[in-house]
Amino acid sequence: MKEVRWGILGPGSIARTFAEAVKRVPGCSLSAVGSRSFERAADFASKHDVERPHGSYLELVNDPDVDAVYVATPHAFHCEHAILALRAGKAVLCEKPLALNARQAEAMARASREEGLFLMEAMWTRFLPAVRWVGERVRAGDWGEVKFVYADFGFRSSFDPASRLYDLRLGGGALLDVGVYPVSFATMLLGEPESVSSAAELGLSGVDESSSYLLAYANGAQALLSSSIIVATPQEARIVCERGWLRLKAPFFRSTSVEVHSGGEVEMHDFAIPGNGFEFQIEEAAARIRAGAVESSMMPHQESVAVLRTLDRIREPWGLKYPGDEASE
Repeated sequence: MKEVRWGILGPGSIARTFAEAVKRVPGCSLSAVGSRSFERAADFASKHDVERPHGSYLELVNDPDVDAVYVATPHAFHCEHAILALRAGKAVLCEKPLALNARQAEAMARASREEGLFLMEAMWTRFLPAVRWVGERVRAGDWGEVKFVYADFGFRSSFDPASRLYDLRLGGGALLDVGVYPVSFATMLLGEPESVSSAAELGLSGVDESSSYLLAYANGAQALLSSSIIVATPQEARIVCERGWLRLKAPFFRSTSVEVHSGGEVEMHDFAIPGNGFEFQIEEAAARIRAGAVESSMMPHQESVAVLRTLDRIREPWGLKYPGDEASE
């Protein structure tokens, strides 16, 4: 098995989770970390046993001992940093959402194809055993067609205009930070919606602090979704089909238990998540990188673009625009 040597671009909190997980994945190693500050990179390296800290992102992507880069910077920089790595000859696993908008995501996918290098959105929930099992069974039609999908992701945070969550310039707000989870989940099951309705509560800093979405599909199915950064929600997901319904127990984005109601009976299916759950997406990325693929069939470029098209349509009626919306390659 060819070892995939990873470098982390952006040593924030999500990068710490990745660093813990990648060391548990056979055939993977963590070789380097890059930050705009060498001191910050060195501090991260010392805490996570990383051999080479770099004081710039350019140094990281040009490191000859790095095969793949995990982009862990805020949403507003995903496009710039992923393309920087791709143009430097590195495969990329980029944090969710793949970009600020669909146009940026398309530019990233185009760069991946042009360079013949792997690119995948790090929507880690898609790769968890419970979510994969649900997706496979629903697509197989075990309970008939899907009629409704319900999913929410909300948590309570304190208003802080200096925080990434509340900074419009960084793509802050509920929609991109946590709303992407229920939207991606619905997209996995139903595809891209035919019509979109939405409502949002915009806060003092201009970001959406709470928002809800009704997605309608050509076959008559509907998805009712919501997200928030100011209130805690149940964080469950339910799928209603013609001959039964399923519930992914909270938190659905890291669920280890699926409840199936069908024919008057209730079945429980339990799934283990060793580690922190990031291991599954890293395994998939590494396998595809070794195979020379440019994308994963489990989270293909076009599906990441479709999710962002839906997110774009959701926020359009709110008049919500991010300062980085126009930025691309």
